[in-house]
Amino acid sequence: MFSKQTFRTLLFLLVMGIAIAGCSNTDGNSDAGDNQNTDSEWAGQTLRVHLIGDFDMEDATDPITGETTEGLYVLKEEFENQHPGATVQFITMPWEGYTEKTQAMITSGEADVYQMPGIADFAPQGVLEPLQSYIDEDPEFDPEVFIDNQIEGWQVLGPDSDELQTYGLPFQGDARFIAYDKQIFDDWGVEYLSDHPTMEEVMEKAEQMTGENPVTGKQNYGVWFRGDFNSAFPLINLAEGQNGRWGTGFAWDEIEFEFNSPEMITGLEWLLDVQEYAPSGITSNQGNERWLTEENDIAIMLHQSPGEIVKAAMVQGIDDKIGIAQEFKNDEGLGGMLAGSPIAISADSDHKDLAWEWLKFATSDFAQQYVYENLGSMPVIKAASEWDSYAEVEHLLDPMLEAMSTPWTPRYPWGASQPRYILTSEVEAALTGSRSAEEALDKAQQESTEWLENRN
Repeated sequence: MFSKQTFRTLLFLLVMGIAIAGCSNTDGNSDAGDNQNTDSEWAGQTLRVHLIGDFDMEDATDPITGETTEGLYVLKEEFENQHPGATVQFITMPWEGYTEKTQAMITSGEADVYQMPGIADFAPQGVLEPLQSYIDEDPEFDPEVFIDNQIEGWQVLGPDSDELQTYGLPFQGDARFIAYDKQIFDDWGVEYLSDHPTMEEVMEKAEQMTGENPVTGKQNYGVWFRGDFNSAFPLINLAEGQNGRWGTGFAWDEIEFEFNSPEMITGLEWLLDVQEYAPSGITSNQGNERWLTEENDIAIMLHQSPGEIVKAAMVQGIDDKIGIAQEFKNDEGLGGMLAGSPIAISADSDHKDLAWEWLKFATSDFAQQYVYENLGSMPVIKAASEWDSYAEVEHLLDPMLEAMSTPWTPRYPWGASQPRYILTSEVEAALTGSRSAEEALDKAQQESTEWLENRN
């Protein structure tokens, strides 16, 4: 027989065990399966979300600013709170080799949602879920929240369609623009760049600010641009500024390159001429080591991205010295490279409705502000202009978001394929004096066309 004292002890232990078990099921950072709500439509569903870049589950220290950034648990907790019973699992990877790694993941069905910068290559494989029916049937979703041309810019061809369709929603924004150092302009007494400068204006002002700075006595260079693996895109933009283009078509069997068009040849000749006002080493990504420092010696930077400017300028305390102008536009106001990352739903997902909920969440004000403030990625929604963190660098972000709204669309389908590298190689050959602009672009046109014919 149990004594009364023994009975009371067993009863106490039983009650405490129940209490502890109840507490463990409410942990916001619980592993898969712990966030259960049997009354919810999402009960028992685990959503696997693939992300690329510097994402971390735990808080970390930003290597540029030294400030603490919040981990992905912030997004996990908020989404699970909004969708009781659901559990989010993140699968993160670095940018290095992301294309091959993402392909392997999709082939093996490892995730429900993918970050998909190479969406133009994946959608034709039939591995992504088309989104138009979700967009049309969801009264909570408003495409107007996005910056202009972002949804359209990421539209691609599916496996059985000759019309561009929506397979992804914008998630991480990006843009290209012209940046310049106002202090150097002031030292030389040169008027700042126009908001929409012409090729002639950039050339003239680059020439005026190359030489010994009249105030500091130090050597200045009027311009810098990357003349190695990234050089195809500044050239394409120069052609766009003259109402030219890289070519036509989107499906590989319909593409026709125009790499040796008069606008492309003029654009490459412009790069050869403006190179005279740049430091040596642009074809090996050198000569810009002092950019975004107090010792900067370059006046104008072509084809810049947000990730290279906002944080670095703020840390250095020189954000007021940086000016932003638009890349070259055609007569319709379009031009520049569409960049960034959309997010998409796997065609093999068993939780497509929940995956759609994640896409809406990832493009919400909450998630977009998190990604901007913790990773420095450009937001893709118009509401960003209302954030306090946006107001701190509004003079930089306003023109950057403008640049995001006017890229040439649809997105270049050849940007991650061999024609880009063929064109880049020939631009480098011209910049190093191995070939003339016309010879280089004739060769790029011939080799890219042959590659395309063999591919088709």
